[in-house]
Amino acid sequence: MVLVNYAEKKLTCKIVYYGSGESGKTSNLLYIYNTLDSAIRSDMTCLEGLNERTLFFDFLSINLGDIKGFNTTFSLYTTPGQMEYNAARKIILNGVDGIIFVADSSVEKREENIRSFNNMMENFKEFNLSTENIPVVLQYNKRDLPGVLSYEELENDLNKAGFPSFEAVAIEGRGVFAALKSVSNTILANLQ
Repeated sequence: MVLVNYAEKKLTCKIVYYGSGESGKTSNLLYIYNTLDSAIRSDMTCLEGLNERTLFFDFLSINLGDIKGFNTTFSLYTTPGQMEYNAARKIILNGVDGIIFVADSSVEKREENIRSFNNMMENFKEFNLSTENIPVVLQYNKRDLPGVLSYEELENDLNKAGFPSFEAVAIEGRGVFAALKSVSNTILANLQ
């Protein structure tokens, strides 16, 4: 739910990067962090475990400036990819305004992508969220690797609902801002 502070004329929108472990959620945030000017973005917070994988979440805030008289900020979060951290995933989904589901294009990650996507949809139901109200964008990451699933296979596995989808190489920035722009524009359009 977009947080609106009428007294201070501020809007805060929450976007969550969801997906299986090591799919590239943190890589998306790191690319955004390293690309944007420090005047419009916060420091990046990473809560990692001993193996440098996201234990709870990563966080980055982007200030878009004035939009229709409101100072508008997007708060970007990642969820942990490991299924044993589903409680953390649920906490991070609370108050979400948009989702970027990051899928690893590797053939060996196919079933894990499907399980993670289905887990996201189950968590949506638990919070009484609907993809009709919360925009979902799919990002098919690691497209630079050899022997990846085809775009059509990924679409068939994950996108029966016809969500906007983008091919990506997050560590290089390919598809990072396209996915973010897509979900952001939908969130802002829904506010009108």
